[in-house]
Amino acid sequence: MNDRKITLAYGSGGRLTHQLIKDVFLKHLNNEILSQMNDSAVFELDGRLAFTTDSYVVNPIFFPGGDIGKLAVNGTVNDLAMMGAEPLYISLGVIIEEGLSLEDLERIVISVKEAVEEAGVKIITGDTKVVEKGKADKIFINTSGLGIIPRGIEIRGDNAKPGELVIVSGTIGDHGIAILSARNQLSFSADVKSDTAPLNKLVKIMVDSVPEVSVLRDPTRGGLATTLNEIAQASSVGIEIYESEIPIRDSVKSTCELLGLDPLYMANEGKLVAIVPEDKAESLLYVMRSSPYGKDARIIGKVTREHPGKVILITKLGSKRILDMLSGDPLPRIC
Repeated sequence: MNDRKITLAYGSGGRLTHQLIKDVFLKHLNNEILSQMNDSAVFELDGRLAFTTDSYVVNPIFFPGGDIGKLAVNGTVNDLAMMGAEPLYISLGVIIEEGLSLEDLERIVISVKEAVEEAGVKIITGDTKVVEKGKADKIFINTSGLGIIPRGIEIRGDNAKPGELVIVSGTIGDHGIAILSARNQLSFSADVKSDTAPLNKLVKIMVDSVPEVSVLRDPTRGGLATTLNEIAQASSVGIEIYESEIPIRDSVKSTCELLGLDPLYMANEGKLVAIVPEDKAESLLYVMRSSPYGKDARIIGKVTREHPGKVILITKLGSKRILDMLSGDPLPRIC
């Protein structure tokens, strides 16, 4: 591959396309299914399946703590995990802007490789397209994922019940501030890194220990506040959370204060919200804290019969205010 930039010829389906697939994608992602290079991946599965898809247009494509490749794998793995599924297979669709360096492309593919290895999943099918310069922004990625839901697991967004407790797996707002920092070169938040991480191994030990978990969600776009609103509305319950219990890094908090942002609405890419019966909460918390993906887990609130469909924040001063869903888009292309 003498050319160091992607040209339209790499998307033609001809010799250069095959060379790109062999020298970049198969070089790093090959496995017994992908190597067959058929028009579809063929495999056998038994049981109840979960299937999801997501597209990634994050800007910039490289940021503190990750890049678009790592984000694309982890995001789809986590969407499956939030249903209690054990992720198995992922597809990788890549749209490349003419002019992207082959060095950057390979760096992203290596990141994809590292992410699938960490999550314990396989890329088994894919597609590559190249568009004219100016018709995309460097690279866009779509990933779809397939997983198996173990017997006895019934986790849904409309499953929260009054009296249950709300747990978050760690500090919030890290990803949103990392992207904001990288995009705008904010030196005062340079130590903040994206929290992008696969949560399937954390979820497995959670549901193995406490199969009564009612709801799992990953608070990505719109942040914790929006995710809790979605749960409250889907389940027709109220949710109360305590400001003093929400884990937020000092650097995230100070950056939000300087810029007039609310960390409760900042995106996360490696955290989850769990809703669990009160008598199981401490057991679940103990298990979560045993994992590097949940070491900072905290109980932050409870599900109520009052104010169905709404989320109430109890401030450090003891006053209450309604937390609405995110309005507008203060930080576009966050993932």
